[in-house]
Amino acid sequence: MKRFRNILVIADEASASDALFARAKWLASANGARLTLLDVVESEAGALTRLISLARPRAGSAAAALEEQVLAIRRDRLETLAVPLRADGLDVATVVAQGAGFIMAIRHVLTHQIDLVLKGARREPETRTLHGADLHLLRKCPCPVWVLASSAEPSARRVLAAVDPGEGRTDQIALGRDILSLATALAEHDGAQLDVVHAWHVHEEATLRHEGMTMSDADVSALLDTSRRQSELALDAMIGTLQADRMRVLHVKGNPADVVTEHAAAERTDTLVMSTVMRTGLPGFLIGDTAETILSRVGCSILAVKPKGFISPVTTEGDMP
Repeated sequence: MKRFRNILVIADEASASDALFARAKWLASANGARLTLLDVVESEAGALTRLISLARPRAGSAAAALEEQVLAIRRDRLETLAVPLRADGLDVATVVAQGAGFIMAIRHVLTHQIDLVLKGARREPETRTLHGADLHLLRKCPCPVWVLASSAEPSARRVLAAVDPGEGRTDQIALGRDILSLATALAEHDGAQLDVVHAWHVHEEATLRHEGMTMSDADVSALLDTSRRQSELALDAMIGTLQADRMRVLHVKGNPADVVTEHAAAERTDTLVMSTVMRTGLPGFLIGDTAETILSRVGCSILAVKPKGFISPVTTEGDMP
């Protein structure tokens, strides 16, 4: 996984864990990368000062001093977390920002040429689905985002790469190879089983088999067989000469969201590597139904990849569109 030079680690209290820092240490060491530990105070600059002033009208300049104390405590916490990393010879910076967490993280990515974001997963207590801020980060961050499950171990035993070569277009093949490159490097480092899964299906199969259609069952079967063979050829082109120890390539008929989530559950997948983007370069077309469904169902770690040319709807200044 020697492709990262500048890694952002979201190290708020809800995200920080031994597994997160173990991954950060491995990646920084393997890549000679710089680490930045980020914590975000979820209030705009000056908001806490104004609130204290309303609660204590006579506070005066002490209100601003109290807000600065909050920031100083958060900075000290990050510096404490950085000590063992620096002791291992790593280049580590610390940043405390103010504002909405995922927006501040993405703005740091945009302004500091970050090429990977690491964070611990936050899940809703009742549904165990990912917290909204994590989903925003996965959808909108332009660089790869690795969200580690709260129960994640420092190493994975089973890695799942979900790929879709589609019609074999150049951009689809490139995205798939990016996913495979990351998944392969992770599996080889951890000595994990790697499953490469592509689910194919013909959207209108049920309608084609309807009694009101004039198409025979034999013709429908022939159509499905053609679709399957085209899909296999596109998958083979995507994989190319890629080889990895303990790698299985699974070409499965079915709804992609169902196939991926059911496979992840049955195989007890530790880390799922996938794309979360439906279309390139268009803010607003950020995530496909398949990816949305998968993210709402799986409980494993997720390494999300974007295609080249993806444009985040978050900008370096102002509100998100």
